[in-house]
Amino acid sequence: MASLDRVKVLVLGDSGVGKSSLVHLLCQNQVLGNPSWTVGCSVDVRVHDYKEGTPEEKTYYIELWDVGGSVGSASSVKSTRAVFYNSVNGIILVHDLTNKKSSQNLHRWSREALNRDLVLTGVLVTNGDYDQEQFADNHIPLLVIGTKLDQIHETRRHEVLTRTAFLAEDFNAEEINLDCTNPRYLAAGSSNAVKLSRFFDKVIEKRYFLRDGNQIPGFSDRKRFAGGTLKNLHYD
Repeated sequence: MASLDRVKVLVLGDSGVGKSSLVHLLCQNQVLGNPSWTVGCSVDVRVHDYKEGTPEEKTYYIELWDVGGSVGSASSVKSTRAVFYNSVNGIILVHDLTNKKSSQNLHRWSREALNRDLVLTGVLVTNGDYDQEQFADNHIPLLVIGTKLDQIHETRRHEVLTRTAFLAEDFNAEEINLDCTNPRYLAAGSSNAVKLSRFFDKVIEKRYFLRDGNQIPGFSDRKRFAGGTLKNLHYD
């Protein structure tokens, strides 16, 4: 296959929310049998057809960077983690629907990634209320994904999903709620699959197309990274 253009999408969220299972499902269309803790960063690749079914259809690689660690890590850890935030084209924010704290921490994860230049200097404020206006000029597409939907009792589902809908609104993002152990939540033609495709299309448009429709040259070759682990980089 000819070399394909690619975009870089961060997958952020607290440890244990199911980021690795989600990435495996998105890239391999299979349930991850034995998920493990991610140390540093794990990268997998999804093949995506931009504007599928139209004359503009084109195939791209979507690199999904699953960043490990805790949002409450020491500043030295955050500075090391900041290297993964370079040249980002999109961000998927992942939270556990059964863990309200993981939902609240998405604000802190977004601040860390979007203020990556400040992270390196150690001046990022890592507590305090989330200010929606802080990211008013953010042009990086965001998607909010809630996991472990199957673990929410039917009697509480409306309450939880109403709360998370406001969370997605904070980020001006669409949301997907699913169970990473059940591929049917991302079945072709489903509303979740449509949202996912729409998000990836937006990421590609922001990366490769200017507002006047002129194409931007492809970004430079991947840099070598210090610290962390890059694995599962499949381009087959």
